[in-house]
Amino acid sequence: MDALYSLAESPGTVLALSAGFYGVYRTFMRFCSIAALACFAVPAIAQSALHLIPMPREVVTKADRPLPDGVTIECAGCDLEDQFAADDLKKTLGERGLSTSLPRGLRIVFRRVGSGADSRFTDAMRAEGYTISSSADALTLSGASASGVFYAAQTVKQMLERRPDGTWVLDGADIRDWPAMKYRGLHDDLSRGPVDTLEFQKKMIRTLAAYKANLYSPYFEHTQQYAANPFVAPPDASISPADARELTAYAAKYHVIVVPEQEAFGHLRHTLMWEKFVDIVETPHGALISPGQPGSLAFIHQMFSELATMYPGPFLHVGGDETSDLGLGRTRADVDSRGLAPVYLDFMQRIVTDLQPLHRKILFWGDVAQDAPAQVKALPQSFKDNTIAIAWGYTPRPEGFSKAIKPFSDAGLEMWVAPSINNYRQVYPNQQLGLDDIQEFTRDGQSLGATGQLNTLWDDDGESLANCNWYGILFGATAAWQHGESSIPAFQTSYGPVFHGDNSGLLNEAENELTAAMTLLTNTKVIGATEGSDGLFWVDPWSKDGQGFAEKMRPISSPLRLHAERALTLVAQARAGNTNLRETEAMEAMEFGARRIDFLGLKFQLADEMASGYAQAYTESSIPMQTLKHIHPGPAALLSDINGVNGRLQDLIDGYAQLRDLYEKQWLSTYRPGGLRPVLERYDFAIATWLTRVDAVRSAQRQWSSSRSLPTAVSVGIAPPAAPVVVPQPSPVTR
Repeated sequence: MDALYSLAESPGTVLALSAGFYGVYRTFMRFCSIAALACFAVPAIAQSALHLIPMPREVVTKADRPLPDGVTIECAGCDLEDQFAADDLKKTLGERGLSTSLPRGLRIVFRRVGSGADSRFTDAMRAEGYTISSSADALTLSGASASGVFYAAQTVKQMLERRPDGTWVLDGADIRDWPAMKYRGLHDDLSRGPVDTLEFQKKMIRTLAAYKANLYSPYFEHTQQYAANPFVAPPDASISPADARELTAYAAKYHVIVVPEQEAFGHLRHTLMWEKFVDIVETPHGALISPGQPGSLAFIHQMFSELATMYPGPFLHVGGDETSDLGLGRTRADVDSRGLAPVYLDFMQRIVTDLQPLHRKILFWGDVAQDAPAQVKALPQSFKDNTIAIAWGYTPRPEGFSKAIKPFSDAGLEMWVAPSINNYRQVYPNQQLGLDDIQEFTRDGQSLGATGQLNTLWDDDGESLANCNWYGILFGATAAWQHGESSIPAFQTSYGPVFHGDNSGLLNEAENELTAAMTLLTNTKVIGATEGSDGLFWVDPWSKDGQGFAEKMRPISSPLRLHAERALTLVAQARAGNTNLRETEAMEAMEFGARRIDFLGLKFQLADEMASGYAQAYTESSIPMQTLKHIHPGPAALLSDINGVNGRLQDLIDGYAQLRDLYEKQWLSTYRPGGLRPVLERYDFAIATWLTRVDAVRSAQRQWSSSRSLPTAVSVGIAPPAAPVVVPQPSPVTR
């Protein structure tokens, strides 16, 4: 376990935040925030709670320093890379409103450490580590590498705080820090509808780098453009070679490696449906390249040869996950004879061998191979030397993740771990599942020798919105940088101040409310851990399927909505209290997520109320008119409540319409236009469904007016009520 570190030459409070410390105190940390860690320390002078993401390994806190004259940034003798880090810091601080030009400002000094020049720079620190040292007249940022200097500057961005009165302070601290994992990245799904614009990909790069991630992996099934097969990629939702080259050059400035993943085995239906590829597909119009076909390797080689010219980094990712079609078509006899794992691993070896002239290390998903540990161990050394296996698992596991990792670590393969932010098929990311998965999988990966973590986001049903994902993305970067088990409560406390500049705690509370809402849907079994809530948002509550969901929703619709509405209130309060908040599009995404959650609960509530109202009206329609005129509300009022100017049907139509427009705005702020239409059609279909019911109930209203009778609820399309209908007793007759 890491020791409780301090910098002996610096006075002040010691916050010893090594991961070994987190591991021992895991239970305690689930209930503590960073501020609560003061219980381990000597009191400091005028020291604010220190909010940093990721929290460094060694921190010695000092008194805060007012910055009435701003800062001046000094980078004398810097090379181009360090000068970029200094310019990036200056630009960011200027955008936030802190002066960087007054000569009396606090000096921020950039310094490159040479070999053996600073005893604090151990061998483990030299690749990407840094120190920040505070003195009477300066803040000195030191690194033994360009990335170390850059990461020191990213930490300083977080240490400079704008108070509610507009004044600036430096959160005082001396810091010594370095990463636990060599590769820390994000896997970005660009093949299931949403495809980021180039500008948003650049923002993704900047944001990942700001939180010390060093790898970005765009995922392609059919959305990277290739000259050899120009007809495959959709023109309004794909990445051009020029975009790829520009992004890669841009990322290099931020010390981020771009690792393209092009599926090269399964998950290729959108490509293989083209008639040109009929001879290499496993099953007609299927998703799998058939290993035994003469043209299979040539097709893969062509894609990756082009890919290598666009993305000149050290890695190429061939996918290889979920090859469920293998053995169902052209390879059936081979799989029946030799087994699934040998056929799979043989083809993976052929792919890797064929791509060796590209001089890249090949990444592949480990889900198929992990079930054949003996065959993995027996793979030739040449394969092991040229590949990295990526174990993945997207929900927390009580037993841990060793089953997914050990087949590769035991076989001597380099391996990474891939958790998920749990955004897929969700009206808003399921943060609790996501954070737990990231925390536990990364911890287990580190303990079993993983050299990297590739946090993932997926857009399975094409509806996920990019600006909803930052919470999980930032925690992924945190867990990969920190040693051992990262503290979820520490991250949750720091998120609002660091990402949004919100020191009120309101945005943190808002995220907690959204987390509570999504957890409620999961824990009460309304949705499964992997089913998602988008389907629940679209389901018709009066359909047979919807009635089953309605039964589960009844106990939780009210608390679900209260969580969402509390989140909306908190975001509004945070905005009103601080006009200098950052990442406003992410806050808008929080609000949109809260509105979707709230409407989801409302839809089931209104559907139940309308079913009960119509059942009551139908029962009353058989009561003699002489008696009925003393019953309130009568059929006309009940029907109007369902389908009047302010009726419940109109509420549902208005709700879907409002959310449709907000969704379109969110989409176009980050994504290319292709892929938007199918989602908008779902909104339009839902609106049309309820408009059809407006017409049906209006017809029933006319029937009541003309004949004092009503059609059955079934003929109108309304479900039976959840509870028996109780008709009010006639009002006493006054003579």
